[in-house]
Amino acid sequence: MKKILLIVIDGLGDSPIKQFSNRTPLEAAKTPYLDKLTQKGVSGLVSPFLFSRQEYPSSDTAHLALLGYDPKVYYLGRGPYELTGIGVTLQKGDVALRANFSTVDKNLKVIDRRAGRISQTQPLINALARIKQIDGVKFIIKKSYGHRAGIVLRAKNLSAKISDGDPHRVGAKVKKILPLDKSPQAKFTAGALNKYLETAHRILKKTNSPANYLLVRGAGQMKETPSFKKKYGLKAACIAGGALYKGIGKILGMDLIKVKGATGLPNTNLKGKISSAKRTFKKYNFVFLHIKATDNLAEDGNFKGKKEFIEKIDKNIKPILNLKNTLIVVTADHSTCSLLKRHCLNPIPILIYGDGKNGVQKFSEKACQKGKFGKLKQLDLMPKILKLAKS
Repeated sequence: MKKILLIVIDGLGDSPIKQFSNRTPLEAAKTPYLDKLTQKGVSGLVSPFLFSRQEYPSSDTAHLALLGYDPKVYYLGRGPYELTGIGVTLQKGDVALRANFSTVDKNLKVIDRRAGRISQTQPLINALARIKQIDGVKFIIKKSYGHRAGIVLRAKNLSAKISDGDPHRVGAKVKKILPLDKSPQAKFTAGALNKYLETAHRILKKTNSPANYLLVRGAGQMKETPSFKKKYGLKAACIAGGALYKGIGKILGMDLIKVKGATGLPNTNLKGKISSAKRTFKKYNFVFLHIKATDNLAEDGNFKGKKEFIEKIDKNIKPILNLKNTLIVVTADHSTCSLLKRHCLNPIPILIYGDGKNGVQKFSEKACQKGKFGKLKQLDLMPKILKLAKS
């Protein structure tokens, strides 16, 4: 069986842009090495996973589907993946949430959801860590990157069926945490978290920081997920800069490979990540390599930067072209449309190198739709990859 290298270029797909002569950033980019892999491989388009309640795909559920884990069965909620990704060891039954340090006025209306994109938050974390327990619930707060933090609630009989406190817009009042079902567990969890947020607000107001409130969202409850090894019989490793992707990898039982300078930002150490992936195959037969900044740049509306970053990726993947007995898969979790500055429904290009070719000459949305795979559902991708690896 061939080894498998899965490269996920986050938010890779896009829509045509006038400044690129109505081409997408990927179509406009010069990508000789990705094109070479495409010419010697098979290609197609992938439809990202969507829950019926979702208008657009999200990174967490799309990655689960991409890795062959049906989110309808395995999705924990965003919080556990993020918290695991920043190094928190969660216990079964813990409820985990993402948080933003934010600025609110005296009426609890949001002035800045990111408190001026504050990054020096450790003193604030230390102050809030003094809140040990409320109503028998243990609270743990950990620093994430920038203005972000993670919060864990630990007790028996908790529920993640609670609403967000983040109104997601400036000028709106922070939301009270509400139970989303009629269970006593949801009512109790919401009540304890409301008390914690009120206490945290009082503490933060006494600091000289612009951050005076925690906006929380994405509650999820930790439970066991079958490991990648158990599900597929593959020893897997994860190379990523962003907390979410590290967390998904770790919860699926992948070993996290540290790469100096792997940030998840445009300045990420691409060369180091690719070199590390090559070395990692000495001990592993599946490597999940995540590259984030294409998504960030598109969400900022920076289509030129996205095109240039795609070209930077291409230059750095040259060393993988000489991998032996390896199936190389390059795709994305979803498309991110630069003009809309958000995730979008556009299908995602995919190339698989190492088992036949189908005559497509360029790695792009338009070219890959003529590929051998046609249009695949994201959940159907992993079985196809495994079949090709065994052939």
